[in-house]
Amino acid sequence: MDQIHDLLASRGDAVPPAAPRPAAAAQGDASPKPALLDQVSFSIQMRRMRRSHFGSAELSGPVWDMMLDLMLANTHGRSLSASDLATGAAVPLSSGLRMIAALERLGLVRRSIDERDRRRTIVRLTDDGIERMASYFEKIDAAWQNSRPLAA
Repeated sequence: MDQIHDLLASRGDAVPPAAPRPAAAAQGDASPKPALLDQVSFSIQMRRMRRSHFGSAELSGPVWDMMLDLMLANTHGRSLSASDLATGAAVPLSSGLRMIAALERLGLVRRSIDERDRRRTIVRLTDDGIERMASYFEKIDAAWQNSRPLAA
């Protein structure tokens, strides 16, 4: 924070010279924790990798939650209904159905009628959806392995 303040002040931007400092700085702990910086940096890297990996698809927030739920269900050989996905993503069913339709247009999921209860719609990842999710997590794993310090 102090470095940002100093950088802005040196550029002549309107930052008051007596800007309040965080409590940690007042206590003498002016440097951020390295582990926190690594976690934040990796989180940003993951988000950018997801955007790059899935192209222009808006896979964030509740839509991403749905994709994660579908991947987990697929891994366990289970299926999820549209209402299960909406509930898991904490969105109303109407919003969830729009999100599922968008994922279907992208070719990542497919909907079908539940054979046991024809009132339910089952949503599953397509083969392409499974492959893209799996390859994304392989990239994340590789990035994680490369970001960790080597053991002595």
